[in-house]
Amino acid sequence: MTSPERIAEHLLLPGVLTAEQAAETVTGILAAQREDGAIPWFRGHHLDPWDHVEAAMALDTAGEHAAATRAYEWLARHQNLDGSWYAAYHDGDPADVTDEGRETNFVAYVAVGVWHHYLATGDDAFLDRMWPVVFAAVEFVLALQQPGGQIGWKREADGTPVTDALLTGSSSIHQALRCALAIAEAREEPQPDWELAAGALGHAIRNHPERFLDKSRYSMDWYYPVLGGAVTGAAATARIAARWDEFVVPGLGVRCVLPNPWVTGGESCELALALWVTGESDRALEILQSIQHLRAEGGMYWTGYVFEGDRAVWPEELTTWTAGSLLLAVAALGGDEATGAVFGGERLPRGLEPDCCGA
Repeated sequence: MTSPERIAEHLLLPGVLTAEQAAETVTGILAAQREDGAIPWFRGHHLDPWDHVEAAMALDTAGEHAAATRAYEWLARHQNLDGSWYAAYHDGDPADVTDEGRETNFVAYVAVGVWHHYLATGDDAFLDRMWPVVFAAVEFVLALQQPGGQIGWKREADGTPVTDALLTGSSSIHQALRCALAIAEAREEPQPDWELAAGALGHAIRNHPERFLDKSRYSMDWYYPVLGGAVTGAAATARIAARWDEFVVPGLGVRCVLPNPWVTGGESCELALALWVTGESDRALEILQSIQHLRAEGGMYWTGYVFEGDRAVWPEELTTWTAGSLLLAVAALGGDEATGAVFGGERLPRGLEPDCCGA
């Protein structure tokens, strides 16, 4: 059950969440979770594996460990033989697949969630049960790694590999590979091939933008190399500063895509996490405060808001992953150890840069 002590310790943030509001948001995510553990965007919409994990991680920040465990057990039960999951399941129904593509960043993200859950609970038996799931997922993803280090972004429904790589997706995979390596280390099952793959991927993200499709209009391509841990230190600070005025709308949040006058809660919360990673907690707090206009009655959050012309909430969706991203950002700023370790890099492997960086 949601722990009042845990909320008081980690999910209170001035101008963002009171204890009552935090509990209300957690209850909203739980209300969308199916009995079998699936967490769709909202009931009647689809489930994708990445956002399902994001919502499960948010539940762990509030002490809802049993509900989070059910979410990971759903993934274990419905993993494909090749280690993947499909891109979309209607209302989280495993028998009603609506997109049979298998996206690499969706598949990899299970490692982030499993490591986060383990750090939050210390449950060794859970880690043992989920290790084969994580192992198979990582192997599926790395089968699409290209010679330049980047990761092809999906397999089509018929199994055809798509070798084009997305910077945001590959940055998320970089974080997932580090979490998978942490799991392997905890189990004393070293995976040197994964280390090499993570190093090559990080090098591509930092040094070879030409190896990725140009999606620079999207704010995620701006901050995800920082959020995923591939770009750090002064380079991370400089990257965020370079496009701040393009993407941040003061008092409203972060644009999803240029030049559209549309701010979104998920991107805003992820930028706040990236700012926290770079040590800019004050600016992270300002971003989270700026999107409270997206909070709806009942504690969930609208996906986004059009702030020019016919101003309106759009789309009219209250998504579990938007609420989940907010709780994770608040938890990081509030000092939650598991969330801080996963996004801040503590207890994750370092020094994965390849010895030869010219290629």
